[in-house]
Amino acid sequence: MAILATLLDPGSPALLAVARRDGVWVRQDACSRYGVGHLRAELAARRWQAPSASVVVTHNGPLTPDQRMWVVLLAGPRGTLLCGLSAALHDGLRGFEPDAFTVVIPGSSYDPRKRQLDVPRDWNVQLRWSTKLGPEDVNPTAVPPRTRLARSILDEASQRIAERRSRALVLAAVQQRRTRTAALWDALSRRGRCRNRAIIVESIRDAEGGIESLPEREFDLLRRRLHLPEPSRQRAIQRRDGRYFLDNDWPEFGVRTEIHGIPHSEVRQWDDDLLRQNDISISGGLLIFSSYAIRHLQTRVGSQLVSMFRRGGWPG
Repeated sequence: MAILATLLDPGSPALLAVARRDGVWVRQDACSRYGVGHLRAELAARRWQAPSASVVVTHNGPLTPDQRMWVVLLAGPRGTLLCGLSAALHDGLRGFEPDAFTVVIPGSSYDPRKRQLDVPRDWNVQLRWSTKLGPEDVNPTAVPPRTRLARSILDEASQRIAERRSRALVLAAVQQRRTRTAALWDALSRRGRCRNRAIIVESIRDAEGGIESLPEREFDLLRRRLHLPEPSRQRAIQRRDGRYFLDNDWPEFGVRTEIHGIPHSEVRQWDDDLLRQNDISISGGLLIFSSYAIRHLQTRVGSQLVSMFRRGGWPG
C-alpha cells in the first residue's frame, strides 16, 4: 500500500493544483504561499474559512460539492481516495445518487486514539477502510483519486443495501459500457468474502449474456411445479428484420415467454416494469421475464403464467 499511497498522495503537485483552482489549500502550503500572518488575518476576519484544521478555503461562501470533496481528500490520511458511488459517478455511471460522500482510507492509517477525518460532521462523509487496495483496483493517475470503476461498483453492491439495488448497480455499469464483466470478475476475485456476493455473481453472469447465463433451469422447475405443459424451446420464427428465437413457445395455447438476462433500457426498476407490462399484455400471448424475476419473484411469475395459459384454454 505504501507505493500506492505515494502515487495517490493528495499532497502531490498535480492534485494540489486542481484543488487550488477551487480555492482549497493545505494549510501548510497556504502559509508558504501567502505567509502565516496573512493567513491568520484572513481567517480571523472570516474572509477565508478552515473547515478542517489542516485545510483552508480562500473564500467565506458556501462550499460547492467539488470543494467539499477536495477538503475531505486533503484532510484525510495519506492515500485517502473516493470509493463506491462517489468514485463511480466520476467514471460516468448514471442513474444512481450516493446517500453519503464516501472515501476509503488505508488500513495502515487507522489510529483508534484520534478522529480519523477532521471535517464537519454534517457533511455526511462515510469512511471505509481497506488493506486490500492495489494498483489493480485503483487508478493512480485519476483526478480526483479514486478506485477503478469495477472495484467501486463491487464495494457499493456489497454494502447493506437491498439485493435488487446491488443487482441494478452491476447491470447498469455493464449496460452503460462503463466497465466489462471481465473487470468485475477480476475485481471480485480480490474482494474476498462480502455481503450480497451471491447476487453479485448472479448479476455478472446475467450481464455476460448468452443462453447459458439465463436461468432456464429455474424457469423449467417453476413450470413443472405449476404442472404446465412442456414447451418448444428456441423455436425460430421469421421477422422482417431477420430470424428471431423464442425461449419457450406453446403454440397450441398461444403462449410464448422470453427471459432476459440484461435490459436494453435503464435497469432500475426494470423487473417491476416487465411484470407490470405482462399484467397489461397477457392477452397478447407473450410474457417477458427478467432473470431476477425467475429466481426471486416466482410467486408473481407463476401467477402470470397460469393466467396466460388459462386464457389460452389450458384446463389445469
